[in-house]
Amino acid sequence: MHSSPLAALCPAVAEARTPFPDAYAHSIQHRPPQPYLRPKGTSGRSALRLSLSFTLPGDVRSARIARTATAVALEAHGLAAYVWPVTYAVTELVAVTARMSPGRELYVSLRHRDDAVRLLVWDRHPQHAEPDTTALCEAWRRRTLWLLAAVVDDWGGEWGMCEAEQPQRGTKSWVVLPR
Repeated sequence: MHSSPLAALCPAVAEARTPFPDAYAHSIQHRPPQPYLRPKGTSGRSALRLSLSFTLPGDVRSARIARTATAVALEAHGLAAYVWPVTYAVTELVAVTARMSPGRELYVSLRHRDDAVRLLVWDRHPQHAEPDTTALCEAWRRRTLWLLAAVVDDWGGEWGMCEAEQPQRGTKSWVVLPR
């Protein structure tokens, strides 16, 4: 894949901000609405430990790859009740992180442990030298993920962002959804 022609979302990196094009909407698979209430009880297959990690190109089209891989992994591990919220979360996080640092690889990690699904997306967005620019960049990222925050809150989960620890660089965005 080639890097996206869209401008970066980060106000410090972007020369011009452009909204997501309507053409992106065609890549979303149209399925009938599914209930997304938090599941009760456990499945016999959920005892399988889910541990999936992969790297994607820094392109908004990578969101579809992440969504598909995540859905397949959750269903294969008996966690079908998580498919809707987790695939939504990975789609949003990958699309936004790809826009924050276009052309740079993204790392996605999906785990099921302690009766919760944990999703991590790490991008290599450079840290800014000026505190004001760092605050503005983080505010843009949080504002872009407002709907993700609502979905995670509805599920009783948590989400957040933090700077990657040394020697890594960039930003880690994470979501935890309990059973």
